[in-house]
Amino acid sequence: MLTYEDCVGLCDLTAEEVAAIAEHEHIPEIVAAELGCYLVHTDSGVPKIRRIILEDIEMSQRRGDTSHTLVLKLALKHFVETHPNAA
Repeated sequence: MLTYEDCVGLCDLTAEEVAAIAEHEHIPEIVAAELGCYLVHTDSGVPKIRRIILEDIEMSQRRGDTSHTLVLKLALKHFVETHPNAA
């Protein structure tokens, strides 16, 4: 049986990146891991994940949630560094 951590490890995304997708799409994190795995392996999906994280950052800033904004900015930084098509 696969655990959530196993699924994240197989999807070429970090747990923070998966959490950002889950937050944005209002879906459970395990479903977000599957969606993220699909998106990260398509040409149009990588920019979409970048846009998702950017929109999450914007919403977090509007709420004044500075600690969550920082987590999301670090997730975005890592995502762009590890997925060159994101830029």
